[in-house]
Amino acid sequence: MKSEDRLEKRADLEYDVLVKRKETKQVKSPAFESGIPPQKKAGKIVVGGKDMYIIAGLGNPGKQYAQTRHNVGFDTIDILADKYNISVDTKKHKALCGKGMIEGQKVVLAKPQTFMNLSGESVRELVDFYKIDPEEELIVIYDDFDLEIGTIRIRKKGSAGSHNGMKSIIGQIQSKDFPRIRIGIGKSGGGAEWKDFVLGKTSKQDEKLIEDAVDRAADAVGCILEKGIDKAMNEYNVKPGLSGREDRDKTRND
Repeated sequence: MKSEDRLEKRADLEYDVLVKRKETKQVKSPAFESGIPPQKKAGKIVVGGKDMYIIAGLGNPGKQYAQTRHNVGFDTIDILADKYNISVDTKKHKALCGKGMIEGQKVVLAKPQTFMNLSGESVRELVDFYKIDPEEELIVIYDDFDLEIGTIRIRKKGSAGSHNGMKSIIGQIQSKDFPRIRIGIGKSGGGAEWKDFVLGKTSKQDEKLIEDAVDRAADAVGCILEKGIDKAMNEYNVKPGLSGREDRDKTRND
């Protein structure tokens, strides 16, 4: 069995465990296992006295994966790091990390180095170490080939869909209730296998659309931290060229 197939199988097993635990109502978020009761602060939950957001962009480490469709999460972290002068070069929690401030909020930018299918191992370590509440203080950014190319979608929670990195995160932190930003990379028009497609380089035709979507995803992170996720959803869950109402009517179930 190829290594990538083993990783995919492992991610699926972790996700299946979560589903079974959900059915028996045994799921408990690791963020609340510290024994320290959560406190309310400025409309958000602060766990264990911490007030920190973790922004995790998903991708695969290595030069061979740079600029591939599957690495748009990494690309978004790079833009945030450059825009807010945050050095993402500290190796810990199975990730490249950097601390800084975005729109007045303390953040950790993270690029898990586990390879995509085991991203949850890194995210879980970050969640546990900083004792954050994933529902309020975790934002995951990743690619989605089920979403039209050049489009982004912000959601407060949801399933993993077909994304193995998200399956791993949900399985590891035992919750699917955390904010995420999906970046649409579109589907292969040439009938290529999905693995080959997501790990492939973007065409010149698609490159500008994806670059613009990555830029908007980075801006959306700032909006979430400054104005809240509801306002960010209203502002950014819009296809380029459409009004908010037109887009909501057309893509309500994305």
